[in-house]
Amino acid sequence: MRPLVAEIDLGALRHNYRLACECAPHSQSVAVIKADAYGHGAIECARALEGLAPAFAVASTEEALVLRHAGIQSPIVLLEGIFEVSELALVDEHRLWMAVHTDWQLDALLAFKPRQPIPVWLKVDSGMHRLGFSPPRAEQIWQTLSQAPQVTALHLMSHFATADAEDTDYLQYQMTMLQALAECLDAPMCLANSPATLAHPVAHGHWNRPGVMLYGSDPLEVANATSRQLAPVMTLRSEVIAIRELEAGEPVGYGGRWRAPGRAKVAVVAAGYGDGYDRHAIDGTPVLVNGQPARIAGKVSMDMLTVDVTHVPDTRIGSEVVLWGRAANGAVLPVDHVARYCDTISYTLLTGVLPRVPRRYHPCPPSSPTAM
Repeated sequence: MRPLVAEIDLGALRHNYRLACECAPHSQSVAVIKADAYGHGAIECARALEGLAPAFAVASTEEALVLRHAGIQSPIVLLEGIFEVSELALVDEHRLWMAVHTDWQLDALLAFKPRQPIPVWLKVDSGMHRLGFSPPRAEQIWQTLSQAPQVTALHLMSHFATADAEDTDYLQYQMTMLQALAECLDAPMCLANSPATLAHPVAHGHWNRPGVMLYGSDPLEVANATSRQLAPVMTLRSEVIAIRELEAGEPVGYGGRWRAPGRAKVAVVAAGYGDGYDRHAIDGTPVLVNGQPARIAGKVSMDMLTVDVTHVPDTRIGSEVVLWGRAANGAVLPVDHVARYCDTISYTLLTGVLPRVPRRYHPCPPSSPTAM
């Protein structure tokens, strides 16, 4: 059997969720498990968090129904609301919560007759300029929805454009606008994403929305004491399947991008862009071989990649290769670190692991991370 596997530590997931709650002890934290729990498996992650998290959040009705059909009964928030009017019947049937961010959604909701009122999060565009109503328009809609028999548990919701940044000026601009609106309406709020949960207590509301931090990725430009406690949930692990001894100047891989600077030993690893590993990884992208640092040498192929293991003398056929996550010896290669070498972010790496890579789930709690 091909040795590449994505190992999912559900104990680490629960640890990270608890950390989000510790950041904001006076808030409730909805666990964001959209995009198949950021590539980790939404059903398995929801089952691991059910009873710990009071609610889950997804992007669409389709994602919510996957959870309902798997037996998940906790509240589920549709972060983008509905995409068609017909979905309101499913929202009602499956007791979903929904965001309202545009006029046609508002009109559809007010024309609908649910069997029971629907919890609604009214989305305000406070400066992200993606989804939501302007604050003056949101104030008008709030008054309408607060009196509508179709609606219950009405909250204000918004999203931060720069919560991950060290410069907090724009976040403060958004917060000033949102606080004024919330005070005017006496409205409960849901504002904080992962970086705001970790670093900006001013943004902690009645609900927070931790997402990528649940999976062990640090979303902050500059890590803080709390984000350093995040534990990796996914370990993308494979093995060495071949070893090549090269002379100085000999090339490796398509286009011969990397050439041996001297006598070198190169390991061939069963993983490639056909598995979702990023083809943009440059020479020098870190991996762990037998828990020791090594570097990618040459372009990533569809099913294989090559690693310079000249300085990892114990490399053998079958040696463990960790592309991100935790090695058998406890060493950790953060997915955020790998993402920088691919000119991307951890989100794309985690959600990009393709279905042909089997997921293996481990319920044991994480050990103390030893990051590179």
